[in-house]
Amino acid sequence: MPSSVTNPPTNFSLDPYTGTWTASQASHLLRRALFGPTSQQITDAVANGMDATVAMLLTPKPIDLPISYDTGEGVATYGQPWNLTPYPAGNVEATQTARIKSLGAWLMKRLNNEGNSIHEKLCLFWHNHFAAPLSVDSRSTLKYHQLVHQYALGNFKDFIKEMTINTSMLEFQNGATNSVYSPNENYAREFLELFSIGKGLQSGPGDYSNYTEEDVAAGAKIFTGYVIQGIQSSTDNDVTSVFVPVLHDNTVKQLSYRLNNETVNPAGQNEYANYVDIVFQQDEVARFIARKLYRYFVNHDLTEDIEASIIPAMASVLTANNYEVQPVLEALFKSQHFYDVKLKGSCIKSPLELLFSIVNGTNSSINFDLTTTSDMYLNLYGLGDNLGQSYGQPPSVSGWTAYYQAPSFTKLWVNSTHIKTRMSVAYLFTIGAGLQINGQTFKVNALGFLDGLSNPSNVNSVIDDMILIFTPRLLSTTQRTILKTVLTGGQPDFEWTIQYNDYINNPGDVTYSNPIKLKVETTLMRLLILPECQIF
Repeated sequence: MPSSVTNPPTNFSLDPYTGTWTASQASHLLRRALFGPTSQQITDAVANGMDATVAMLLTPKPIDLPISYDTGEGVATYGQPWNLTPYPAGNVEATQTARIKSLGAWLMKRLNNEGNSIHEKLCLFWHNHFAAPLSVDSRSTLKYHQLVHQYALGNFKDFIKEMTINTSMLEFQNGATNSVYSPNENYAREFLELFSIGKGLQSGPGDYSNYTEEDVAAGAKIFTGYVIQGIQSSTDNDVTSVFVPVLHDNTVKQLSYRLNNETVNPAGQNEYANYVDIVFQQDEVARFIARKLYRYFVNHDLTEDIEASIIPAMASVLTANNYEVQPVLEALFKSQHFYDVKLKGSCIKSPLELLFSIVNGTNSSINFDLTTTSDMYLNLYGLGDNLGQSYGQPPSVSGWTAYYQAPSFTKLWVNSTHIKTRMSVAYLFTIGAGLQINGQTFKVNALGFLDGLSNPSNVNSVIDDMILIFTPRLLSTTQRTILKTVLTGGQPDFEWTIQYNDYINNPGDVTYSNPIKLKVETTLMRLLILPECQIF
């Protein structure tokens, strides 16, 4: 497996990139912003230029609602959304299971249909940041993911305020039982340590670089008073968070010297928002989230040079724009530093990035009847789970360890347990049987993929395009020769041209299409199992 960074970057400027704009730079940007760019997306990015491509990527993408398809649903109509549908008075478990399946399929469908927007990649980032598992009520889980989608490209400060009283977060962090009579510090601690400002180094008992235990205790009191209504209700159409004044601590809360000895006066249901505003006055909040964005989109290695130049510059953009996320991403994706050649291939793909780099990169999509399509996507969800990333169910409140655990970081995705499964996935979707549900099969769309390349009748162009789409670094001459030999069967280049033209000139004739299809699938398999295809 290639190391994360072969050599440290040498450019530490967030100033605009003014170098050449070729397929190399365009594909690097798309690999970081999307789960799996296609050949056409790379071609378009080169033609449109950096500014237009970044603007396109930062354009929000709407989402639809998950729909009922499983027979266990029992309440919502088949093929219709269930988000505002109560639970049955009886068999709640069957309905909950059906809705969890619907959610899993919905999440995978979104990744497969990401289009030209960074939105889905950011939703995974924020899901890892505000990590929360499945709620006991899938309507609550859905509202959590809708909130993540709503603010993915929006205002971080407003986002954290809304997340604080989100029903899934209240449930997960025991916020709904946090009252003046029994304060619970769970969310108050995670709000500071994981969600907003970070813990920093411990400088004394209960005293950290950015806050103290006094602030945790005060925060617990500030966050009191919110409860959840409608969980698995057979009469309520929705799950909501409700402020109950009698459960709120109405005393004045004193914060520590780490938060400038501020006081938080009683303010009822708005008190928590006032506290968020106070915390966000600290410069470290911008630096904290800048580091997480940098590690997700650029590289985990926060060297002294990065800490001294890139992180402060990103933080400055955040604060100058009142914590709007879009401007800092725009600055990053247009920066000299981002296109430093030594950062290409510096990250190891997460399980979801691996899966959808294959599926999306080959322009493959699932399109059968509702039940079959949903179960196909649910099988993709299961593959992600087997590889170590179950979307919607992060392993802890800290998220997936590969995003934060030093010194390994993304190398944790390719441990001895998962590396063989990664190879099996490449086989499954190419020359293997694929996913098989209800008599239907899903695997890479080999012929559609081939036809979408820049010059499919030219074997050298086909190999070059494949390498560009799936690898961030050039392959060796030997590796390239092997791929070409697999594709041509060792025959001269002109034979490939003849075979491809015969296939094009005889549409629907498997005598011509099947040999081409098998060669493309086999070549893709040989490419996708290379170590270079595990990085991006």
